[in-house]
Amino acid sequence: MVDPTVLSRRTMLKSGATLTALTALQLPLSVFGRKLARDQGTLLPFLDVQPGSKMLKWENMTQWVTPKDQVFSVSHYGQPKVDEVTWKLQVDGLVKKPIDLTIEQIKARRKKDVFATLECSGNGANPGFMGAIGNIRWTGTPLRALLKEVGVKPRGTEVVFFGADEKVEKIREKDYLQNFARSLSLGDALSDDVLLAYEMNGEPLGPEHGAPLRLVVPGWFGIAWVKWLTRIELTDRRFMSKYMGREYVTIRGEERDGKTIWRETSVGPKDVKSIVARALKMNDGTIRFFGAAWTDGTPLLKVEIQVRSTDKETSSDHWLNTELDRTQQSKFSWTFFSFVWKNPTPGDWYIVSRATDSEGRVQPSIDDEAIKLKRTYWEANQQWPRKLKV
Repeated sequence: MVDPTVLSRRTMLKSGATLTALTALQLPLSVFGRKLARDQGTLLPFLDVQPGSKMLKWENMTQWVTPKDQVFSVSHYGQPKVDEVTWKLQVDGLVKKPIDLTIEQIKARRKKDVFATLECSGNGANPGFMGAIGNIRWTGTPLRALLKEVGVKPRGTEVVFFGADEKVEKIREKDYLQNFARSLSLGDALSDDVLLAYEMNGEPLGPEHGAPLRLVVPGWFGIAWVKWLTRIELTDRRFMSKYMGREYVTIRGEERDGKTIWRETSVGPKDVKSIVARALKMNDGTIRFFGAAWTDGTPLLKVEIQVRSTDKETSSDHWLNTELDRTQQSKFSWTFFSFVWKNPTPGDWYIVSRATDSEGRVQPSIDDEAIKLKRTYWEANQQWPRKLKV
């Protein structure tokens, strides 16, 4: 497999990537901020060990771009068998010029790279599922240009995406064959960063990641990134499939005037979030913490860290600013941060981070109302304390 962090300057410039992105890909986390190049550390294992599975292991996060073999894959109707020779993408519904495209015709269209963090909406909901995330270079063609080409009729307001994966579902006591499907409003679909993607990290999509074509919706949870894409339909009303109207619906309460008001919302854009990923004991006796933070594309304002004893009586609630790695930047990608703990004291410690975006949205603690009054598995963006023995 080609290492996605080793790309030629010619390749990057040809694809339209920025010099910042080129520089970022050449900077491993071990030289973050240019401070570790002259001092090597020993990795300290966190006590909250991730179980073995095919997803990102945070302690192994050493690259801004996640290697393909560490990227999680989730399917709801199983992985379909798709014949790329006969496969076509249909674009129809409320359009002026319906069209069918082969994968070769799609690849011949304007090519664009987008660096975007893919996160499962259930990521972080429990200790066994906290690595369903990856930062990836996606290559494809913008959906916006295709929609402009086919011409959306005035009544068209919703864009529905159908995958090849299918299953019989029982709806109101009757059986119906359903393809996995999700939708976007026309306004969201017209973002130039939404891609019909056929490559990840410079390689063709694998079958488990949606080959030959998948939708990439930067800033949204992975449920919206429909894999094994076969059809795009324009409609004049809200699409309410199982995975928009019945599943992947967050139930959250809000206290108002002494009553709890409950809301159900479809999972869509990502929340502001961060995690402490690695701890290195340095030769000078300090401990350096590294982590990642991400948003829905809203600029990241800051990441703070708290180091507190597991002994609540001696614990501190003081938050300290971390250093953000601005050399590795892309609107929809995660941002690395680091913090130096000087003169660490032996014992058991909790290390936790919280991110804040430029709109003032703060990653909540487990005790915040936004989390305490959430009754569903998805959109778990609470702070995640990591436990460490020094």
